[in-house]
Amino acid sequence: MTTDTRPPVPLVEAAGITKRYGPTTALQDGRLTVMPGESHALVGRNGAGKSTLVTILTGLQAPDAGTVHFDGGAAPALTDRDAWRAKVACVYQKPTVVPELTVAENLFINRQPTRRGGLISWRRLRAEAAKLLETWDVRVGPDARIRDLKVEDRQMVEIARALSFGARFIILDEPTAQLDNREIERLFARMRTLQESGVTFLFISHHLQEVYEVCQAVTVLRDARWITTAPVTELPRAALVEAMAGEAVTAQESAARANVPAEAAVRLRVTGLSSTAYENVGLTVREGEVVGLAGSSGSGKVELAETFAGLYAPDSGSAELDGRRMPFGDVPAALKAGVGCVPRDRHDQGLVPGMSVGDNATMSVLGRLGRYGFVSTYRKRAEAQQLITRLDIHAEGPQQPVSDLSGGNAQKVVMARALASDPRLLVLINPTAGVDVKSKESLLARMDSAREDGAAVLVVSDEIDDLCRCDRVLVLFHGRVVADHPVGWHDHELIASIEGIEGTEGVDRG
Repeated sequence: MTTDTRPPVPLVEAAGITKRYGPTTALQDGRLTVMPGESHALVGRNGAGKSTLVTILTGLQAPDAGTVHFDGGAAPALTDRDAWRAKVACVYQKPTVVPELTVAENLFINRQPTRRGGLISWRRLRAEAAKLLETWDVRVGPDARIRDLKVEDRQMVEIARALSFGARFIILDEPTAQLDNREIERLFARMRTLQESGVTFLFISHHLQEVYEVCQAVTVLRDARWITTAPVTELPRAALVEAMAGEAVTAQESAARANVPAEAAVRLRVTGLSSTAYENVGLTVREGEVVGLAGSSGSGKVELAETFAGLYAPDSGSAELDGRRMPFGDVPAALKAGVGCVPRDRHDQGLVPGMSVGDNATMSVLGRLGRYGFVSTYRKRAEAQQLITRLDIHAEGPQQPVSDLSGGNAQKVVMARALASDPRLLVLINPTAGVDVKSKESLLARMDSAREDGAAVLVVSDEIDDLCRCDRVLVLFHGRVVADHPVGWHDHELIASIEGIEGTEGVDRG
């Protein structure tokens, strides 16, 4: 009896991938080798070539040079979409499911089971959907509407749909960007279970700690080139960051902030604010103070922040900005009152994809760019260029479509619009979600600039790095403020408050 000593065949192997767009090289010598059943991380700063490689791995475009193989065989022809769906699927940051349809309808869209006469068999549709959901342990009902699902459940529906075509290679593009810590842990647990069932993942994330938590191997791209591939156990975090950045990174403590002067004027004063999402919230934010809002996804932190931005009206309570009562439930009125906002989702709430970088960046200040309802094209272009320079947005110019930008630069455009009006209250909701390390630092530096200019800043985030830049962090638990951590807090203290380990009695922070 002979023993097969041949090395295992990679599930996916890309070699020598080159892709150009005119004079721009989007990827040069791209490489990726993913073994069956592993979670393989693909990391790199925005513009490193990750998205280009994904479009080639999913058959959306052909490389100018190089090869892609699945299970040792050549990739299907670009026109054979059914063959590609049986090989690979990508769950993007922006959902590809239809929110108004049910889970069952989304799972079998354009391939619904039919009965005699070509009519859809709704009974079979629900039954087959229920079986598919049970097979892959997706804990939602087939009749639930996608719009009513949590983000993590919507992602699992997309994964189940991909698996139903026969694909066993799933690309997850920033899957944790809109999830809180508990949801991330549940996603990782499901990934591990699916791996045991023979599913392989390519995991794209800017959060390097997640790479070490859920992945077995990592590939780094930088400047549109392959840099390295290694087991995560053999690549320390400092070495991984160095590979991504192209320069050595030394750990250092961020400079301690000077305390906000006690005599600093109170810019935002909130008293007894209540709604279905939060209860009896009282807080103050002084001139030049950055206050973080932390909590789980159901804590009410996002809804509270969106209230100040004019998206919602509370049931009771009041808020004053520089002594004037804030308007609720009216976004233009909030903007006029001095509020700037980076919303939670740049895709759905932050950007108009059909418009240019300049149009997106200046839409909050059109009133000062002309008279009698007419906007000066020259003044708008000049304002946009100033914002592009101020935010270090990598774009060809104000006229470039915002949809052409990388995630980090697109988020900078959202930040630019929030800052364009010189707000007295800046509300930032997940401001660094889905951006690379360098873009994250740039965005947080803009937050610091607003602080230095005297704005009151509210930051909602699940990212420790974001909250570390705050003068203090308020924690919401089931809609109530339960803790107020001054600068210098430790991670375990904050996490204990978020998880409700400490007392859950509401605290008045007014």
